[in-house]
Amino acid sequence: MNMLFICNQNENRSKTAEELFKGKFKTKSAGLFNKHPVTSKELDWAEVIVVMDDFQRSEIAKRFPKSYMKKRILSLNIPDNYYYKQPELVNVLKLRMSEFEELF
Repeated sequence: MNMLFICNQNENRSKTAEELFKGKFKTKSAGLFNKHPVTSKELDWAEVIVVMDDFQRSEIAKRFPKSYMKKRILSLNIPDNYYYKQPELVNVLKLRMSEFEELF
């Protein structure tokens, strides 16, 4: 399954998630507000899009309305107060993703 993780900058949350789940899924990560923001090509590649908060879901809907309507987008509701591969972030990512296990 192709899974795209998205956060604001693609430095901490989504980048950690990409690394953490690459053994279970085909993963990529992207940001919304960085030098190279997520593209429609990346969204098209993904079977599931995972955002870190609902604001990011809304931003995808605004920027890519056609892709948004065609994709399953899950929100993990993880605040932007972690650093890359922080143990607490890894734990919360595992916990929140486990809540969606029946979908995969």
